[in-house]
Amino acid sequence: MVPAAEAEAKILDLVCVARSGDAVETIPLPQALGRVLAAPVTGALDVPHWDNSAMDGYAVCYADVQSVTAEHSVTLTLTETIPAGKAPTFPLQPGQAARIFTGSMLPVGADTVVIQEVTTSHAGQVTILERPQLGQFVRHQGSFYQAGESLMPTGLGLGGPEIAVLAAAQCSQVSVFRQPRVAILSTGDELVPLTAPLHPGQIVDSNQYALTALVQQAGGVPLPMGIIPDQPEALSHAIQSALTQADIIVSSGGVSVGDFDYVDHVLADLGATLHLRSVAVQPGKPLTVATFPRSKLTNSQVTDDEDRVLYFGLPGNPVSALVSFWRFVEPALRKRSGLSQGWSPVFVTASTRDVLKAGGKRETYLWGNLSLVNGHFEFRLAQGSHSSGNLINLAGTNALAVVPVGTTTIAADTLVNVMLVGRAAIKPTT
Repeated sequence: MVPAAEAEAKILDLVCVARSGDAVETIPLPQALGRVLAAPVTGALDVPHWDNSAMDGYAVCYADVQSVTAEHSVTLTLTETIPAGKAPTFPLQPGQAARIFTGSMLPVGADTVVIQEVTTSHAGQVTILERPQLGQFVRHQGSFYQAGESLMPTGLGLGGPEIAVLAAAQCSQVSVFRQPRVAILSTGDELVPLTAPLHPGQIVDSNQYALTALVQQAGGVPLPMGIIPDQPEALSHAIQSALTQADIIVSSGGVSVGDFDYVDHVLADLGATLHLRSVAVQPGKPLTVATFPRSKLTNSQVTDDEDRVLYFGLPGNPVSALVSFWRFVEPALRKRSGLSQGWSPVFVTASTRDVLKAGGKRETYLWGNLSLVNGHFEFRLAQGSHSSGNLINLAGTNALAVVPVGTTTIAADTLVNVMLVGRAAIKPTT
């Protein structure tokens, strides 16, 4: 059994990002949320575009107001009012000021903004009651960003802030990596679709729906391929079909040592290279990781290792399948999506409110809920059985407490390592 950290590193080494051909596409900016830049972006505009005010007040020349003291005010003549979005009409002359607002463009000759709270105005004049600092509340052209410099690098994920920056730079189209296509197979004669009637011995194929959702959350395009019976020929046909469509294949079930666990044998028969067969984690010990070179699949001349298809064979038990996805598949999917960093799971230190128990022979993941209490993370164990087959108490899970190898008990109120999962929503409480 391979330790979890070693398995993750090995998997990430197998993942490469294709950077040419149909791996890159140009899309409108409004469609770019969650996508990853495939080329660096350089802006053509300074930010700010021109000198502007950071406050409501009066644009002045510092030389006119530098003599202001508590006993001596200065009165200036108002030339105009400059609303945001309008260009100034007149340059400032000595002894003049312009009414200005947040975001308003400074007139030529102005170098300082006096906030309105330290002024009085009457009959076309403004009296300055407090001396400002030179350049106060002026946002200078190009002080945030200068045209022609690198604005965003390749491999950056696009969220709301990044899209705002691109919009401000008038980037209406962006070059992004194509989202990884992930084929999802469920294996097992006991499985039936969601809407089928259940007969004795059968269960609903919940893994298909769970993995589809997790792939979407991780930025991939799921390709649900249904239930595959425990027949080597059917499994081989399904995998070959998936290889023609997907960048990553994820199957659940059929990777243990039972009489009907055919995944590893079928992969070997199809010419895959098997890199992992099991990992030292609980739940989720059976984990098959294999690769297919796409150049052989398509008879192309591609010789680099960018273009291989990665195969994950996850356990069939629902908790094991989800834990294996969070711990090993999601990092690979994030790297394959083109992200330049941040592939690995996020771990934080938290105080456990419950006693945590494990077998001690494998790194154990116990699911529950992480919250922020008075500025400190606290982990509470999900109630009920922590069986790999108990899907019910996974609902509401946002974190997994990690019990290290060699540890069988962690006392309550002890600090533990906790892995965030899914879209962890950590709510502060008191």
